[in-house]
Amino acid sequence: MSGAGLAAGPDGVLRCPWGLSTEDYVVYHDTEWGKPVHGDDALYERLCLEAFQSGLSWITILRRRAGFRKAFADFEIASVAEFGPADAERLLADEGIIRNRAKIEATLANAKVLAGWRPGELDGLIWSHAPKRPGRAPRSTADVPAVTAESTALAKALKKAGIRFVGPTTAYALMQACGLVNDHLAGCVSREA
Repeated sequence: MSGAGLAAGPDGVLRCPWGLSTEDYVVYHDTEWGKPVHGDDALYERLCLEAFQSGLSWITILRRRAGFRKAFADFEIASVAEFGPADAERLLADEGIIRNRAKIEATLANAKVLAGWRPGELDGLIWSHAPKRPGRAPRSTADVPAVTAESTALAKALKKAGIRFVGPTTAYALMQACGLVNDHLAGCVSREA
């Protein structure tokens, strides 16, 4: 991260600087990022999208999210768990998503694992790794970590449970996106919202 602090948007509102680069980011920053997400299917979707984002910019994933949802049955774990080899080939040809074989195979394999879990088990596992106390509000993007002890532990727990394509950095991005941590900068309109 560049170390940038708050920036004012065209509306004069102070936001995290990354949240101003495109209109898509403004909406995502203001309405989703850092807001608590619960529910196994909703968290499975975020886990999958964070894995697909690995090595790419988030805007690439954000702009294809509708395509991902269509391709992966709205990320309903039970439905994706039923996907077979023909579905994998269909997904590899789908221009509405990122066509990466390893990421597609991980998404399908993870659904098969999660389909055997009790309702609420994924939610419980992920949220059990939320920091016990909120951290200090970052003053600049340089203050926002890429990995924490909690994200390392979450990645390890998910891998131990058979979940693929999740490391400490991906786990931390998931924690940020799903509201386990609040990494909006101090003074950002979304920090207190």
